[in-house]
Amino acid sequence: MKIYTKTGDKGQTSLIGARADKDAPRIEAYGTIDEVNSFIGKAMTEMDTAKYSDLLADLEAIQNELFDCGGDLADVRKEPQFKMTEEPVAILEKRIDELMEEPPLLERFILPGGTPAAATLHIARTVTRRAERQTVTLMKSGEEFPPVVQRYLNRLSDYLFAAARVVNSRAGVPDNEYVRSAKVFKNGGRAKKKD
Repeated sequence: MKIYTKTGDKGQTSLIGARADKDAPRIEAYGTIDEVNSFIGKAMTEMDTAKYSDLLADLEAIQNELFDCGGDLADVRKEPQFKMTEEPVAILEKRIDELMEEPPLLERFILPGGTPAAATLHIARTVTRRAERQTVTLMKSGEEFPPVVQRYLNRLSDYLFAAARVVNSRAGVPDNEYVRSAKVFKNGGRAKKKD
């Protein structure tokens, strides 16, 4: 089976329902989402399956959700069939709150790093922020796509931060604080308990 089609040799690629230049903002956005997905896959290969089974399950679900996000951005038909819903956003929020209870209290900004898996999750986090910025650019330009994609990416970057901290904590590797940081996190970076 050949994986090349040569249809993109003149600088265009296929969306669902149209063709577009390969450097179009919509292509940049879902291409960056693909980049996030690849870094998450790399982080997963760096994680012990017993020690991080819960995170690995999260990340596998996230990889599928990122494909859904990319597909929704690529669907430009008059009657698109979007896949993303609010449920994955709510699940991420729940998991962020749970994960942030585990590592030591956080008062200052931290430097990306620690274990290889945590460092890779931090890379995925920053690429997710770029993908989110690109979806905001799409929104401002009037391009249509489900707004939940931007909300999901916003929450995902927070999840990846929390997951990186948990990976380091379980490995016994302390986060490296930014030495010139003021105390910026209330409640040690943890969510307030609800009554």
